[in-house]
Amino acid sequence: MTIAQVAKRYELTADTLRYYERVGLLPSVRRTASGIRDYTEDDCNWVGFIKCMRSAGVSVETLAEYVRLFRQGPETAAARKELLLAQRAEIAARIAELTEVLHRLDVKLDGYEETVLKCEEGLK
Repeated sequence: MTIAQVAKRYELTADTLRYYERVGLLPSVRRTASGIRDYTEDDCNWVGFIKCMRSAGVSVETLAEYVRLFRQGPETAAARKELLLAQRAEIAARIAELTEVLHRLDVKLDGYEETVLKCEEGLK
């Protein structure tokens, strides 16, 4: 799969994919004899994983550390799991925060029209 096809599939830019490769988020993508990147399904799985984690707020540095550990082999499985557990805890905390924000907005919106109408009546 070409870089353009992968970019389209994951709604990323080719520059973003090149950046991911350059900073170590993507294992080296195979190239054709003419030097064009040729993404495998495994490469695409990495792109999907990276996009998902980035959209959840996981830092590039954390993902690069995960990939670095992955490349070292199965003996780093426990360290990789700890890294993912830490990220999960951070995401869960953000979800709890956002849930509270959503609740406060819901409370504010309940009866909003009645409150606004009362205020407008007072302006007449």
